[in-house]
Amino acid sequence: MNRQVKHLFGLVVVLFALLVAFTSNWTVFTAQSLEDNSANRRPLLEQQLVPRGLIRARDGTVLAESDGSGRGERRRYKRSYPQGTLFSHAVGYSFLELGRAGIEQSRNDELTGAADSVESFIDELLGRTAEGDDLLTALDPKGQRAAIQALGGQRGSIVAIEPETGRIRVMVSVPAFDPNEIPDRFRELNADEDSPLFNRATQGRYPPGSTMKVVTAAAALDSGRFTPGSVVDGASNKRIGGVPLQNFGNQDYGPISLTEALTNSVNTVWGQVAQRLGKEEYYDYMERFGFNVEPPMDYPQNQLTPSGVYGPRGRLLDEDDPVDIGRVAIGQERLQVTPLQMATVAATVANEGSRMEPRLGERVVARDGRLEERVRTAEAAQVMSRDAANQLKAMMAQVVKEGSGTQAALEGVPVAGKTGTAEVDGGASNQAWFIGFAPLDDPRMAVAVTVERTSGQGGTVAAPIAKKVLQALLSGRRG
Repeated sequence: MNRQVKHLFGLVVVLFALLVAFTSNWTVFTAQSLEDNSANRRPLLEQQLVPRGLIRARDGTVLAESDGSGRGERRRYKRSYPQGTLFSHAVGYSFLELGRAGIEQSRNDELTGAADSVESFIDELLGRTAEGDDLLTALDPKGQRAAIQALGGQRGSIVAIEPETGRIRVMVSVPAFDPNEIPDRFRELNADEDSPLFNRATQGRYPPGSTMKVVTAAAALDSGRFTPGSVVDGASNKRIGGVPLQNFGNQDYGPISLTEALTNSVNTVWGQVAQRLGKEEYYDYMERFGFNVEPPMDYPQNQLTPSGVYGPRGRLLDEDDPVDIGRVAIGQERLQVTPLQMATVAATVANEGSRMEPRLGERVVARDGRLEERVRTAEAAQVMSRDAANQLKAMMAQVVKEGSGTQAALEGVPVAGKTGTAEVDGGASNQAWFIGFAPLDDPRMAVAVTVERTSGQGGTVAAPIAKKVLQALLSGRRG
């Protein structure tokens, strides 16, 4: 009998030890992954009890707030968006039924107060209701409105960046959606063939056309093998990658300087330049500009798309894959880019070759006004020398002064830029582009504009839009 009791006692001890081990693993090692699991609704249910912090534009305009209903322990909070469609893709949404997107997703910990673990612990210990922190963003309502009005209902995207800091002042994607309607219309919006929920600014992949010549010119000048005055044969029908390449309108230019070749957007010149640099060196400069990787940005990683050369089934190609670098250099050869990437290219040139990490947030502030976090700005890479960048700035200024970018010119403020037009839909329509910055000597703002499926060119469609956006953002900042 004693022997049976001993065996039974031993079995109980073993089972208890297994239970402790299982519970420890569950609470210590598995807890975070369970909390992060999209199928786990408990964190969302708990967050209904917490008034999420405000999201504000840089001028204090409220972009997202929490409305409470009920009393005491039954009080629940639901998100609302006073600006409707104006900031929909940048701000995103947060709803119990559908989860989160945009800033609401990337800054969820700060907005729910979970980022400060010590304060959260004290709140729980004292039985206090947790409160989220407020987020002040870099977004500019005046610039955002001007961008949307300038697009005028055309499908496309606009991104404006402060070159010196990387702060994003404008992020527009059209068609847009009203975040307040997400709970009732999500399925309808998600099924819409115009993809209003899709953020074209950070996820849209488009052929860049001749705006890619800015990257090519940067590589050429920084390599030390070319200067703005270097002369290259601009004849049309040059064999690039073994296949004849034409200039726009099949125009022959003959011997032409790099400055003139950028002003006139001569395809054959830039194809030859890239061939002389070689694929490996050209890819190196692409990567310095931020191609081939997701942008290092305070935005959900699942809503960021790398720019680069894409192969079958959406695979991003590298220099080891067979790629015609001469055509990549002029924005062809399956090269696909996001508006965010091309705004970054313009901002990098404007910032004397220094590429800054893009940022949407500026400050995290507690409800009592205490500064919790100043969102740091950081250099991602020194892409090219200051001398090369300043040479390229002058070349891009010529494009706006007397080339295809004249419709981006501002009165009294020198603008630098580059247009681009890429044929899509088998040549039935165009992807129109303009990238640029202003003022020329002290750039305060860089912009990328792209318009989908238009019959016009970058210089006639995208450049005038860029002008209006730059006008709105720079007004009151001169001097």
